[in-house]
Order: sequence, then C-alpha cells, then structure tokens
Amino acid sequence: MQLFKTGLAVAALCAATIVPTFAQQQSLRTNRIEPPQGVFVDEYGTSFTFSACGEGTALCGVLNDIQGESRTEENLAYVGQQVMQAQPTGPNTWEGTVIFDGQEAKATITQTGPDTVEIQGCRAAILCQTLVFNKAS
Repeated sequence: MQLFKTGLAVAALCAATIVPTFAQQQSLRTNRIEPPQGVFVDEYGTSFTFSACGEGTALCGVLNDIQGESRTEENLAYVGQQVMQAQPTGPNTWEGTVIFDGQEAKATITQTGPDTVEIQGCRAAILCQTLVFNKAS
C-alpha cells in the first residue's frame, strides 16, 4: 500500500510540473498572436512591409525603402529583401533578428497600437536603438 501511495505522489508531482507547460503551449496554439500586416513607415520615411510567416505567428519584414542617416550604400543593398524575422514571445511582442549596416542584430518588435510598431535593434546588448513605425494609409 505504501508503494502505491508513493507512486501516486510521484505521478501527481510529475503532472503538476508537466500540465502548466502543456497548457501554455496549448494557449499559444489556440490564442494565436496575429502579427501586424502591411506597410509601416518611420518618421524619416524608411518603410517595411510586415507579414505573417513561418507557421503564421512569426513576423517577417521586407525593407521597402530607407531614408535619413541610414540611407547608405550598404543598407540600400537590402531594399526589397526580407531583413527581419521574429518569433512571438508574448502578447504583441516578437523577438528575432534584423539586418542593419550589413550586420545581423537582435530585434524586439512590439505592436503598441493597431497602427503602431516599435522596433528595437541591439548589437552587443548595449548598443540599442528604438524606432517607431506607423501604418501607411
């Protein structure tokens, strides 16, 4: 009988550990995070087209045009190309990479409103820049 009680306790402990992880995975599947869609432009005129990619929850960005101080030959080489891909990490938040100045940087994309996206790119974890993009009309 003691062996049965011990086995039951171990099974309950395992279930308590596994169930939250399973529930979280199920929640991500059933409550899909919808990425922003369409063309978004920053204050300088740089624009991206964002769309769902991967299994439909990842966020991809194609660089349409680049303006301001970032308009360099190196960056112009990426116009028309997918330069960003990120996976959902929470509500309205995706983390992945962005190519800038010919280098890959860590990127966090946050949808702060229905027509507003913030992109934070970081190199070496301390060199970060955040830009705000608004959905084009």
